[in-house]
Amino acid sequence: RLCELLDNAGRGWRKLAELAGAEKRFKCSAEELEMCSLKVLEPRGSPTQCLLQLLAERDCTLRYLLGCLERMGHEQACRVLSSAVQDMIRITVQPESQVVAEGTQVSLTCCATGPPGLAYQWFCGRQEVPGATSPELVIDTASPAGQPEWYICRVNCGPTFTFSRWAHVQVEKSSSPSSASGYCPTMAGLQILRQPQPCHLAEGDTLALECRAIGNPPPQYQWFRNQRPVEGAEAPQLQVKLVTTAERGSYSCRVFNLFHEVWSREVDVEIGEGLRQTSVTPHLLCSHVSHSITTPPSPVLAATDKVALLIGNMHYLHHKQLQAPIVDVHALGALLRQLDFKVVSLLDLRKAEMQMAVDEFLLLLDKGVYAGLLYYAGHGYENFGNSFMVPIDAPSAYTSEHCLCVQRVLREMQQRRTGLNIFLLDMCRKRNLNDDVIPQVGTLEVTANIVFGYATCADAEAYELSQGELSNGIFVTFLKRWLLEDEKITVLLDKVAEDMGTLEITRGRQALELRSNLSERRALTDPICPPGQDESSARNLQWAKAHVLPESRHLRFDCGVTVQLGFAAEFSNIMIIYTRVVAAPKDITKCEARLTDIPEELDVDLKCTNKESPEELGSPLAPVWSLGCPSCCLYSRICGLQKLRQELAFTICLQYRYQSMDDFVEERQRVNVGRPLIAKLNLQ
Repeated sequence: RLCELLDNAGRGWRKLAELAGAEKRFKCSAEELEMCSLKVLEPRGSPTQCLLQLLAERDCTLRYLLGCLERMGHEQACRVLSSAVQDMIRITVQPESQVVAEGTQVSLTCCATGPPGLAYQWFCGRQEVPGATSPELVIDTASPAGQPEWYICRVNCGPTFTFSRWAHVQVEKSSSPSSASGYCPTMAGLQILRQPQPCHLAEGDTLALECRAIGNPPPQYQWFRNQRPVEGAEAPQLQVKLVTTAERGSYSCRVFNLFHEVWSREVDVEIGEGLRQTSVTPHLLCSHVSHSITTPPSPVLAATDKVALLIGNMHYLHHKQLQAPIVDVHALGALLRQLDFKVVSLLDLRKAEMQMAVDEFLLLLDKGVYAGLLYYAGHGYENFGNSFMVPIDAPSAYTSEHCLCVQRVLREMQQRRTGLNIFLLDMCRKRNLNDDVIPQVGTLEVTANIVFGYATCADAEAYELSQGELSNGIFVTFLKRWLLEDEKITVLLDKVAEDMGTLEITRGRQALELRSNLSERRALTDPICPPGQDESSARNLQWAKAHVLPESRHLRFDCGVTVQLGFAAEFSNIMIIYTRVVAAPKDITKCEARLTDIPEELDVDLKCTNKESPEELGSPLAPVWSLGCPSCCLYSRICGLQKLRQELAFTICLQYRYQSMDDFVEERQRVNVGRPLIAKLNLQ
């Protein structure tokens, strides 16, 4: 990390060498500085790493190095190093606030990591709890119910200390006699003391629901809306500010611990004026009409298959970079897979790659398949009623010749006789003044199965919110709230449009536009009834090609070291490769396996390879894909797999050191993993 920060000509390694040389034994000669600078000519060379090695050989301490960085005024480098200089005490398990029944006993736990000899001391308010010097504090709640007592734990090692967060213990009278005796109330199960209450709110109000329970181990909470978990709602209180109609529904809370589970009652939350005003007239009108018109029962609609192509373009070569498509594409892909869609998700495509991706997508479509869903997030424009998706290699003054026409894609989808064609276009629709050519798309067929969901109106722009790395674009922020609902697709998009209209910052600037000629109640939730085995098998095989990861394998080196080589998929064209040393002889003290010699045609940032943690790769989705990866690995992120012209081959470079040696020894193995993920479809 220090090398990344200091390998530059400004406040970099040369300034560090100058300041460190204030102490004579750390002063580097001109020849040594030249040796450091020449490291930039090596594939993995780093002047900073060379300088640090020289300082280390002269017994430079971390504290002295930190002092030099502070004199440089390099705050980032100081933060990186300060955690290594100080013996940090980190709280790993925080005490949790609890509501308990009168007469029971309850335990609070605080665990920490740090230097040897950690000591604990619990406090109630500002007073030390006598004898409470272990990570667990057992409290007797025989005192009458009343105001909560506040507890905190201090963890120290010598003069260095830190405090846990505060936890309060609220003692309440319980109507259950059985819960007032014994140390462990979980012997009788969890007990809910306070149930959520139904409520009726106006748009813009704050929704507040509460569920309180007792149990040992302490209860955990998960709120649900319409039987689906509410993301991030894992506290006794559920609070949503500035509610819209999107938050209405039936709410309940799942309360659980290691041994038991109990559910709160389900309560209705109504939002919007007039929801309680049930008019008699519409009911009477429907009753009257029913005597004269007999409505036939609606047929059960089913799809032979459901497939989706999701494209997100972010890193444009000649235009403004975008931030949201990576998160938008991932979020939609995860939701569509829950609806049994076959999903191909791709990032940063050039024009030829976009066209080939659409061609492969069309091969997944056949008669009765729906939805054939195409989602695009990136730059775009609209001329003469035709929409154009802009690839990342479009020139600064692009025209329709450099872009993909959505209407042409629709025409090709119609020729496949799909049951439902859905286009979700998360892009601007401003007029392109550089393009005055009216494209000849050809005649579209008259079908009643087309739905266009535009993120914005004609001649308007689409926006993304800058709220950190994991923020969605405005369209997907509201779309993902409704995507899993069992509604006709046009009704679903109408609800998305209503919710988007509640966002104050884009009011009058961006509004969803829906175009449809849908004549049946087609929904994304419709079941799949596969056709004949041959058609289904061919389609499944085509889809599966784009989702096959190389198998994890173990590499054995001559020195006796065994390295695990593993793989994870972020998108259909982005793969994570990780290496981990799983076995080494006892006389080898330090050992790591690095990925090198990656094909040049791939989009690989060398600063995003061989990182010790997933977060260092710079991907906001690292917490998602890293769940399935083992610990103590080196991670590399390989992008642009659609560019592969041959099988993917690279080198694993093993560097190790024996106990009796100062220098590292190096062994290499060449690895070929074939064509992973989308590379199997030969989009080149």
